[in-house]
Amino acid sequence: MEPGRPDLDAYILSLAPVHRPRILFLPTASGDPQDQILRFGRVFGSWPCRPRILSLFHLEDDLDEPLEHLILSQDIIYVGGGSMRNLLALWRAHGIAELLLEANRRGTVLAGLSAGAMCWMQGGVSKSSGRPEPIDGLGLIPGSLSVHARQQPERGVVYRDAVASGRLPDGWTADDYAGLLFVDGVLEEAVACRPDASVVQVQRRRDGRLVETLVPVRRLEPVTTEHVEDAVARHTGEGPAPMDVRDELRLVRRIRGRALAGRPARGARRAS
Repeated sequence: MEPGRPDLDAYILSLAPVHRPRILFLPTASGDPQDQILRFGRVFGSWPCRPRILSLFHLEDDLDEPLEHLILSQDIIYVGGGSMRNLLALWRAHGIAELLLEANRRGTVLAGLSAGAMCWMQGGVSKSSGRPEPIDGLGLIPGSLSVHARQQPERGVVYRDAVASGRLPDGWTADDYAGLLFVDGVLEEAVACRPDASVVQVQRRRDGRLVETLVPVRRLEPVTTEHVEDAVARHTGEGPAPMDVRDELRLVRRIRGRALAGRPARGARRAS
C-alpha cells in the first residue's frame, strides 16, 4: 500500500456483492500489532462497510460469539502481512483455515497483502526464518505467488529457483502497490495504484527453463478517504444532499471499470 492512497483498499471493498459489507480483518501474521489494527480502523471505519477485527491472541477478551459464526457471516475477509509460516500455523491450530475455505465456497471475498496475499495460493516465498524460502500455502488458488518483487529482489531469486526445480508450481511475482484478482481460481485482472508497479507470470517449461511474461496491469483511479467519507456523510444526512444506499459504493466500484475494453483477456488455464 502507498501511504495516503487507499486505492487497493477501496478496490477490495468494491468486490463485495452487497452494500455496507461486513469486513473482517485478521492481523494474525504480525501478532495482531496495534499499528495494523489502527490503520485498518482509520480507513474502513469511515467507509460504507461494517468492519471488525479478529485477534487470535486475545480471543478470551474480544470474541463474544463462536468463531464459525463470525467468519462465515462475513462478506470480505482481509488478512494483514507478516509471517506466512506463523500465520498458517495459528490458523490451523484454531481451525481457522477450514473456516476460511468454507467461507470462500459460500461466496466470501478473501483478500490480503504480503503474507495475507500469498497464503491463499499453493505456495509462496516467506522470510519467516530470516532468509527467503519456499513455503506451502492453503492451495485455494492454483499456482504460486511471490510478493515485494521489486522491493525485495532476493525473494525473486529464491522464487524462480523454486519454480524451476518444481518445488513451487507456476505462478506470479508482484511488486508493492499491485494486486491480483482471482475468480474461481483464474486470474481475472491485475491492478495497481502506481504506474510502475508490475506483475509477472512465471512458468516452467519441460526443459526446466522459465518463461516470464509481463501481465497487463490496470491503473486504479485515485481515491481518497475523504471522497468516501463525503459519500457516507451525504447518505447519513450530515451532508447537503441525501444519497441512496446503492450509490454509496459507486465511487469505489467504478475503480474496477469492468467494461470489456478495459480488461485483459482471460488466461487459458482454469482449475478443473
